[in-house]
Amino acid sequence: MPDRKPRERVVAEITLPYVTQVAAGIGRELSYEEAMAFLNQQGHAYDMWKQMMRAGEDYIKHTLRGGRTLPISHPAPSRQRVAFEASRRY
Repeated sequence: MPDRKPRERVVAEITLPYVTQVAAGIGRELSYEEAMAFLNQQGHAYDMWKQMMRAGEDYIKHTLRGGRTLPISHPAPSRQRVAFEASRRY
């Protein structure tokens, strides 16, 4: 899917429905309460966050090392109209 707008950041979330979906994919049914308990026990949520950050860093490094060119666009400066009145000296 192509990007539709310039981005300054990427945000990823792992939600309770996603946890239950992943669990179902491996044959384990979890209720929302169980998914909530899973995220909040033994630092699972923080560990997932760290892993997602590492994956993002690895992706950036791999992509930049691969010689892929990154198009950098410079937005045109905004042009504001300024109304002024010139004073006349006679």
